[in-house]
Amino acid sequence: MPKRSGKADHVEEELRPTHTRVSPPKPSDLVAVTAKITKTGLTHTSAGAEATTSTTAKSKTRRRTGGKGPERGQERLRTVRETSAGGLVISDLDLPTEELCAALIGRMDRRGRMMWSLPKGHIETGETAEQTAIREVAEETGISGTVVAPLGKIDYWFVSEGRRIHKTVHHYLLRSIGGELSDADYEVSEVAWVPLEELPRKLTYSDERRLARMARGVIADLAADPNRLAQSEAESIRTEPNAYERAAAARNQRRNEPLPPARSRRRRRRPRRPPAGDA
Repeated sequence: MPKRSGKADHVEEELRPTHTRVSPPKPSDLVAVTAKITKTGLTHTSAGAEATTSTTAKSKTRRRTGGKGPERGQERLRTVRETSAGGLVISDLDLPTEELCAALIGRMDRRGRMMWSLPKGHIETGETAEQTAIREVAEETGISGTVVAPLGKIDYWFVSEGRRIHKTVHHYLLRSIGGELSDADYEVSEVAWVPLEELPRKLTYSDERRLARMARGVIADLAADPNRLAQSEAESIRTEPNAYERAAAARNQRRNEPLPPARSRRRRRRPRRPPAGDA
């Protein structure tokens, strides 16, 4: 049974639109790949197609707004990029798939609803994404784990504290190696072991539900080939962050810096024409 705590801490509500992207796993270089889930599987989109879609969307927006910028008196939100890592920690990969469970965390939103999600958090200085996933899983669930394989990335937009935030989360499959469920983290209201087959119904966010369905296939493939499982686990052990992770950690550190003062935009005045008789 999930444990409940009486904490009523403020937790920001992440407003995820329906166009969040789930990208397939990429070994340790963490190169961003745009992809979309379809009924027939994972389909990559080319950079040209993505650019065309983006341009079309922008032109439609301009048409709807008449080609004008924000109205007077309406502040433009500062855009901030954040990068996190987290994971799907599994109870015991040696068990049959139908007996596997995953640790989820529950947070109360502003309306008092329980929002179930995967544990995750910001990449910190000196960490690889895999190390961040292990640390965040331990802090938010109480479960110690080791990374088995990458699951891909999710990116989405939301607004918080006067900022428009573009967040990218790199997810990993983890194997539990010890610990006990705990909701000691101040941001977590509940933690629970949830059967793997129930994750698509339990998870609140659609992008994480798609990731959970994808994870079942990854688990089945690894369980069917112990040598591949051992190789994947060995390749997931990294201790030195790459350039992407160092840059991500630096951006994450700057996320709480105060907003720069708004600059007033002065309109340029055209010089007056002299009267016709003053030539």
